[in-house]
Amino acid sequence: MKTAIDLIWKLRIWADNHGQDLIEYALMAGFVAVSAGAIMPGVATSISKIFSKVASSMTAAATTS
Repeated sequence: MKTAIDLIWKLRIWADNHGQDLIEYALMAGFVAVSAGAIMPGVATSISKIFSKVASSMTAAATTS
């Protein structure tokens, strides 16, 4: 019986696409930020600091939960 429940759970996860839009927007924002940093070198340090802060926040969130 456990295998049927596992199969149903996997099918639900496969069909779930609620976070897909958020991920796409985040990837697009990252691409724009990297492009802006490549075009305008003065902005590159600010972008690097922002990405570092986001990475440290995500690491902290991953370790606490």
